Amino acid sequence: MPFKSQAQRRKFAQLLVEGKISNQTFEEWNRETGGKRLPERVKPKAKRRKAAKRKARKATRKVARKR
Repeated sequence: MPFKSQAQRRKFAQLLVEGKISNQTFEEWNRETGGKRLPERVKPKAKRRKAAKRKARKATRKVARKR
């Protein structure tokens, strides 16, 4: 599994130094990442809204407009 960010690469390098992961694992991830330019940090993807919430809001808006 390739690294997704520079921060993740540093974290795993630290784990390697501490002996918590093997050199083989770190090198495998490094190879898979290749020479890509990685962002410093990766933000989590925005969650999609549920259809039920949208329907409830839409119904509420219709009632409010009629008044």
